[in-house]
Amino acid sequence: MGVMKGGGGERVEKLKYSRMKLWMIRATTSVLLWTCVVQLMAVGETWGPRVLKGWPSCFTHQDSSFSVIEDKVLSVPARVLPPKRVYKNNGYLMVSCNGGLNQMRAAICDMVTIARYLNVTLIVPELDKTSFWADPSEFQDIFDVDHFITSLRDEVRILKELPPRLKRRVETGTVYSMPPISWSDISYYRNQILPLIRKYKVLHLNRTDTRLANNGQPLDIQKLRCRVNFSALRFTSQIEDLGKRVIKLLRQNGPFIVLHLRYEMDMLAFSGCTQGCNNEEVEELTRMRYAYPWWKEKIINSDLKRKDGLCPLTPEETVLILRALDIENSYQIYIAAGEIYGGNRRMASLASAYPKLVRKETLLEPSDLGFFQNHSSQMAALDYLVSLESDIFIPTYDGNMAKVVEGHRRFLGYKQTILLDRRLLVDLIDQYNSGSLSWNEFSNAVKESHKYRKGQPTQRSVIPDRPKEEDYFYANPEECLKPSSYGQVSSM
Repeated sequence: MGVMKGGGGERVEKLKYSRMKLWMIRATTSVLLWTCVVQLMAVGETWGPRVLKGWPSCFTHQDSSFSVIEDKVLSVPARVLPPKRVYKNNGYLMVSCNGGLNQMRAAICDMVTIARYLNVTLIVPELDKTSFWADPSEFQDIFDVDHFITSLRDEVRILKELPPRLKRRVETGTVYSMPPISWSDISYYRNQILPLIRKYKVLHLNRTDTRLANNGQPLDIQKLRCRVNFSALRFTSQIEDLGKRVIKLLRQNGPFIVLHLRYEMDMLAFSGCTQGCNNEEVEELTRMRYAYPWWKEKIINSDLKRKDGLCPLTPEETVLILRALDIENSYQIYIAAGEIYGGNRRMASLASAYPKLVRKETLLEPSDLGFFQNHSSQMAALDYLVSLESDIFIPTYDGNMAKVVEGHRRFLGYKQTILLDRRLLVDLIDQYNSGSLSWNEFSNAVKESHKYRKGQPTQRSVIPDRPKEEDYFYANPEECLKPSSYGQVSSM
């Protein structure tokens, strides 16, 4: 009996040992499986949203907004995301953009490129809310922020906000803030900015306009600027859908020209250009110029500035140029601009010569634009979309929208953009108005001088030590263009 008991105890011990061994095998196998899953997600992540959807959130990466994307999986076909770029993070870069929509758009492209080059994490840029337009829009009100983050994840890590431990620094005002030097080479950011980021962990750049040089940058830098501009910066679905509606309404009535008539109050006050304005209007514009301290030029000779080609064409001058270029009055003319200074009085000659004069406000119902009221950047986004799709784009001043749209239309196949030589044109206009030139002489001179100013392929001009005077990168990003697309240019 004692032997029997002893044998039974031995069998019990063996059974316990076998069960423990089986449990250890299962536990080890589970750990290995989970390790493989996590590694696959970290390295590939292309499978993540499809294979692992529905799994606990602790196995997904929150900083790429997967939760938003996964919510749409059932209703939208799965989009293959680029794999994340893995790099040692040198710190966090915060940026506050300044200026209007297109000035900020170019700045965002530069800041993404700089963040990528410095191997830092970029926080979604803050948009300007204190400029003349006082637009309260946030980044996500204008651009598709989730697309922005995910489409660039193979280049740079972008977060919607700082991690909590660092966010407290912003709340207490202890983040190091500075404006970078304008038109700087990328080496400036490596040698001057990167050490500051490493030192403070978080750096805030409080001005972003034209902070990266047009020329002399590595090819991959230039191409990334283009990728952000033409691919990553997509407007919200609300803006895109309304833009498509406007374009459809225009297309139903035939070809259309977008006239970027930069004759709003802020432009005239800033530039000091008062051609055609009465004394009361001149005084109003002067008061406005002195009211904004960041507009540094105060005493301006409007006549001299106009003769130098530094003023936007007036509506009356624009009519003469359109007619001289043989733009038929059967064309629809879409005005891409804010409120024209002087209103109907200044627009009368243009409306008379081109009866198919339209704006977004005349094509859409007030209810369609209600959401966009007092949001000038969102209104400008609509004009941007329509400008890209027009048969011809004609800016009357080479501001930021004119330049960025010009470059985007080049990228889309050198779509025709008539780049007006204002210095030459105001001289021709004055000669015609004084009777020195007949209409035919005037018209022929205008057409001949603009034969090669229609957005054709050309090399960007480089002027060492004078970056403001050379061609703007975003107006002619030649490193990203296909010369063979020139054949798609339409004749006027």
